[in-house]
Amino acid sequence: MTRPASKSNRIPTGTQIDTSGASVKLTAMRPKTALKQLGNLLKAPSFTAQEAAHLGVPSASLAHYAKRGDLERIARGVYRSSGAPTIDNFRWEDLFAATRSVKDGVICLVSALAVYDLTEEIPRQHWIAVDHSTRHRAPQSVKVIRMRNLKLGRTEIAMNGIKLPIFDRERTIVDAFRSLGLETAIKALRAALAIKKREERINLEKLRLYAKVLRVPIEPYVLAVTT
Repeated sequence: MTRPASKSNRIPTGTQIDTSGASVKLTAMRPKTALKQLGNLLKAPSFTAQEAAHLGVPSASLAHYAKRGDLERIARGVYRSSGAPTIDNFRWEDLFAATRSVKDGVICLVSALAVYDLTEEIPRQHWIAVDHSTRHRAPQSVKVIRMRNLKLGRTEIAMNGIKLPIFDRERTIVDAFRSLGLETAIKALRAALAIKKREERINLEKLRLYAKVLRVPIEPYVLAVTT
């Protein structure tokens, strides 16, 4: 009969196991030392468990720091330092955390329309697109949308120096015609055409190209709005 390990023989949380040699070497990672290993991640608005792991800090240590109050767990697999800067625009702080929690996710549809001020709707969930073949567990605050061709129209927005993936205005409007209904899509198209800033104006040629690639018949609506 195997006896349970005594407390003195248990491997402490945060211990790193080196099996590269002939013998097994256990090196206990001290909490303060491990926290220092996070380096610049502690200055970022948030970081993922995967980013911490690349620096040699395991998930168990992150959970320990969160329990102790040094870190805050803001989403599944997403943390930030208790003293980290917050997003300048608090309106998007939750979206920031949600996007970081979805691997290879892209902000899309209602959430993208809201970012671009092309809708008056306030999203109850954060709409994040993933590849159609991907399975992903997400919190209730995230609405995962499986799509094909995530590269088409993919761009980035910067929040506090962190770049987040999002579909550009043209792709977002085409997706709205395909997935959100005519009323929402037409309102978004009208709003986009009314933008005066040159760098924020939509490109009708690009819009038509995206619609052709994605096989979304939007031409009658474009003509109705522009003529």
